[in-house]
Amino acid sequence: MTFLLDTHVLLWWLSDDPLLSAKVRSLISDESNLIFVSSVSAWEIAIKKSLGKLEAPDDLEWALKENDFKELSLTIQHALAVGGLSNHHNDPFDRMLAAQAKCESLTLITSDEKLTHYDVPFVRA
Repeated sequence: MTFLLDTHVLLWWLSDDPLLSAKVRSLISDESNLIFVSSVSAWEIAIKKSLGKLEAPDDLEWALKENDFKELSLTIQHALAVGGLSNHHNDPFDRMLAAQAKCESLTLITSDEKLTHYDVPFVRA
């Protein structure tokens, strides 16, 4: 299967946070699954880290490679798809993740209840 990690799920995975469910830990660690991380998450992390709002690895790119996560770049198609989404969520980063999941037929792994209202398959973290 193919999955897209919500930003908080990525951070929970990298920090071995106990908030991440055993089910999701199993999905992420299963080598038969492809796990994508959006460039949007890197952007969100960089902004919030620079503002002192969160802690994240200093070398996120290395951490992603070390975990064999696949990079999902932002495209024009993804950006335009946001316009077709219902307004369930006001966070532009999360709306973009929903659009990317929809465009790329990825299952979103999230604990954000608002993201579960989009027409995108999801797994609760």
